[in-house]
Amino acid sequence: MTSAMLFPYRPVLGQPVLRRLLPGLATSALGDGLALVAVTWLALQLAPAGQRGTWTAFAVAAYTLPGAAGTLLLGRWLGGRSGAQLAGWDATVRAAALGAIPVAHLAGVLDVGLYVALLAVSSLLHPWGSAGRFTLVAELLPQRHHLAANALLGVFGQAATIVGPPLAGLLIAWAGAVWVIAMDAVSFAVLAVSYRLVAPAVRRGSAVRSEGARRAGAVRHRAGNQHEGGDRHETPTAGPSRTSGFRIIGRDRSLLGLLALTFGFFFLFGPFYVAMPIFVTDDLHASAATLAAYYTAFGVGSLLGGLLTGHLRGRPLRATLAGVVSLFGAALLPLGLGAPVVLSLPAFALAGLVWAPYQPTATALFQRRAGTVDLPRVLSANGAVTVLAVPLGTMLGGPATAAFGARRTLLACAVAILALGLTAAVSAARPGAGPRATGPRKGPGPHDEPGRVKAPDRVRPGAP
Repeated sequence: MTSAMLFPYRPVLGQPVLRRLLPGLATSALGDGLALVAVTWLALQLAPAGQRGTWTAFAVAAYTLPGAAGTLLLGRWLGGRSGAQLAGWDATVRAAALGAIPVAHLAGVLDVGLYVALLAVSSLLHPWGSAGRFTLVAELLPQRHHLAANALLGVFGQAATIVGPPLAGLLIAWAGAVWVIAMDAVSFAVLAVSYRLVAPAVRRGSAVRSEGARRAGAVRHRAGNQHEGGDRHETPTAGPSRTSGFRIIGRDRSLLGLLALTFGFFFLFGPFYVAMPIFVTDDLHASAATLAAYYTAFGVGSLLGGLLTGHLRGRPLRATLAGVVSLFGAALLPLGLGAPVVLSLPAFALAGLVWAPYQPTATALFQRRAGTVDLPRVLSANGAVTVLAVPLGTMLGGPATAAFGARRTLLACAVAILALGLTAAVSAARPGAGPRATGPRKGPGPHDEPGRVKAPDRVRPGAP
């Protein structure tokens, strides 16, 4: 990797707490890459004959969907926690629940029902863990470095989707799927220990920032008293809000538009998981190796796109998101139009390239718009919507493919994604007033200068 490619990431790599976390994050990402294959393979092995498809679907859903329920049910207890706490607790729960799977196997009690139940427990805090990870970025780095940090965290996952599945195939053949799940559990245990080790440093940094903010507020308060010529009692700083992340987003048109764009984008991509395999077998009359080549091309493109995301710093975030969605839809058109593999395969790699910046950029916009007190709730709500959007779209893909065929389903999704991106671009470019968030930003930003009020990000009502 060249020095120019690394340039936006140097401040992130130079942050002491993040630098100490990176090995644990990389290990956990590799574990998730292994789980892409191991979770479904073990479900196939445990399921009764004739019910393999049903239980495999249950296993995949259990590894993701319960997190949406965790967002709604646990917000009262988790909403006011620090980023390191949330991410550490998620890693601990995942390590314990996934680690119970090989233990149950050794005890001879592991069946498919218990397996799915343990997968569901493992995913319960996942949106909170993701929210905690990116809240920690906002707590530790100034705003101008958020996008690069978000992108760097995403690069681990993108690299794991390339390395993890073939490695999982080799390990499953050698030791069995249950022990690959055990490796995933160990990777989360390493991550949980990593968060535990850095937590004291994060708390000290937060205490210093809070004291600085308190002193700056006292100075401003005294200056206001002197200016107004009266005596006023200092108002204590408000504690953590109990408002849910969805309510916070609902009060800010900018974040509400972003949430709608994210849901639409991920929902419209969901049918590809059903239509693509059928398209390869029925329309192209090709083998599983061809399908693997498409996914590998997408993964390589997304890895390169993740590395390039840090260089988008300084560009308007909303325009970037609209451009990503539009280009992604355009890159999928060759598949829907029935282009030969020699053309559609590079186009799918291009789709991966433009897909990669979406999540880091959207997260940077959430980090910019929400104060650090509300950020965990807001990001967890966004994570719950993301977790639901793709499976709902995948469920739509079954009847759509049966009714219209795989190629036409792919074409319809590509056109719909392109239209969504163009609509978002028009909305982002529309002249209008500034943001209309009804709630105040709670607490100073992690690197706001004492005594200064930061200029709001220029957004427009209704812009995604």
